[in-house]
Amino acid sequence: MSTRFSRPATGFRRRAIDFPRAVSGFVTGSLLAVFALSGCASHSADVTNATSTPNSSAPHRIVSLDASNTEILYAVGAGSQVIAVDQDSDYPANAAHSRLDATKPNVEAIAADHPDLVVTAYDTDNLVASLKKIGIPALVASAPSTLDQAYQIWSKIGHATGHDAQANALIANARKEIGATVAATVKPATPLRYYYELDQTYYTATSHTFIGGLLGSFGMTNIADPADSPAAGGYPQLSAEAVLGANPNLIFLADSQCCAQNAGTVAARPGWATLTAVRDNDVVALNDDIASRWGPRVVDLVRAVAAAVNKVAGRG
Repeated sequence: MSTRFSRPATGFRRRAIDFPRAVSGFVTGSLLAVFALSGCASHSADVTNATSTPNSSAPHRIVSLDASNTEILYAVGAGSQVIAVDQDSDYPANAAHSRLDATKPNVEAIAADHPDLVVTAYDTDNLVASLKKIGIPALVASAPSTLDQAYQIWSKIGHATGHDAQANALIANARKEIGATVAATVKPATPLRYYYELDQTYYTATSHTFIGGLLGSFGMTNIADPADSPAAGGYPQLSAEAVLGANPNLIFLADSQCCAQNAGTVAARPGWATLTAVRDNDVVALNDDIASRWGPRVVDLVRAVAAAVNKVAGRG
């Protein structure tokens, strides 16, 4: 999700920048910091080249305007070709940081770096057409809704930058690691119920989202699913009462770094100390950035979820 509204004084905007923008039209208050690059809803991996960038003529001056895609570029071995990344791309630490703002793309500022490829997740303000007019090709790799779509993006970025072999190896390793981790995780006879928190106003993600699909592979039940609707686009807002009524076994916090949420702050919410997840110390503070991006660190996210599930199942 990306953000385009009044944001809290924390780093919430940055960590959440890579969620789909389906909710941008109705979100208000602090969650505006969650859905920053608002534009068109994107529920599938839309990977396109505005101008052909064949493997045989790999680009040497790449600008990345998306945190997830920045991670992918460096992971497939194209880091030395990247000359600038947007201000929200904070990983890896040695990325070519700049002041470019992906939420308000400035074509002139981008062109000043003389890129031969721009990689972005969203065609904000008709960015692709504007770049095409001045002869700069763009690759749009939008937020995926499934892990397979994420792999497609890794492959496309690898191919576009001349790193097919590295991308294929990255995908093969991720498939192996994730598959083995999920297979080795205990699946209780009665599915565990979980709540995935995006912010403290109870916006969440259902099973029909990228993150929801990942967590669903562990056989858990997402308490947000009944609240989904076409308008919510997979990201409904629950109420405190709804969470209390569902009594989840696990609570995953994707707002721990940005918004200082943890087991203690959750337990201090009115009535939440009675929740099974709180009572049994099964409130899991995730790394916000890893929990909101579709790059190779998704393997780390799967491991964190697996550890949490095994901990609960081990008591059963």
